[in-house]
Amino acid sequence: MGRSRRTIPEELLLLALDPATGTTAQPQSLDLGLAGAQLVELALAGRIAPDGDRIAVVMPRPTGDPTLDSALELLRRRGSPVRAVHWIGGPRLGLRQIYLAHLERCGMVHAVAGQMCGVLPTTRYQATDTAISREIHARLDSAIRTGVPPDPRTAALAALAHAVGLGKHLYPGNEGRSSRSRLRDLIRHDPMGGLVAHAVMDVQNGAAAQPRRERASAAQAPRPTANAVPMQPRRAGAMARVAAH
Repeated sequence: MGRSRRTIPEELLLLALDPATGTTAQPQSLDLGLAGAQLVELALAGRIAPDGDRIAVVMPRPTGDPTLDSALELLRRRGSPVRAVHWIGGPRLGLRQIYLAHLERCGMVHAVAGQMCGVLPTTRYQATDTAISREIHARLDSAIRTGVPPDPRTAALAALAHAVGLGKHLYPGNEGRSSRSRLRDLIRHDPMGGLVAHAVMDVQNGAAAQPRRERASAAQAPRPTANAVPMQPRRAGAMARVAAH
């Protein structure tokens, strides 16, 4: 994979970077979004493919991007398709800092040292070329404004931006409400982007432990009828042994 084109994780992070403060919007959910963005980028590179709500490695050959290849190798080691929600909800913390350091090495941002409350050291990141962020934002604006189906990369970026909660950062206030709604609707234009975006939202909602179809089945399961056999109480001896412990 050449470096002439920015990856979706890089673009998502640049969208989240506040040019005024040097901080990132939605930092808690952004790590999840970056993990999802890696999956989309690997899918676009032909290395993985969706298998229902799971992700399967179809070509383990490295892409040439060290961060993506690390994720690809972890997926390969699983040996079988992994649920997107489990992958994104796994130990992916720190991706934001990894990608910020990567963008700094590439010259897209520069670190600015500072202090919080005059004591704690902090690091903020300023874009070295704000035209790049404007170009990324303009692609989303065009897809929102024209209604023309966007290319898969832009559709996936829009889906992830919505999933991590960047809508209010990109289109703030009441005047941005319709744009936020259309940003959310772009999720339908890329199946892989939609899959990972829904997985990101499921993790944030605490639904990573149970597949959707199982949750739906549980919700539709019939309630016990009056003729159902009641649960038998435990014997006194068993209760005594539990209490003793």
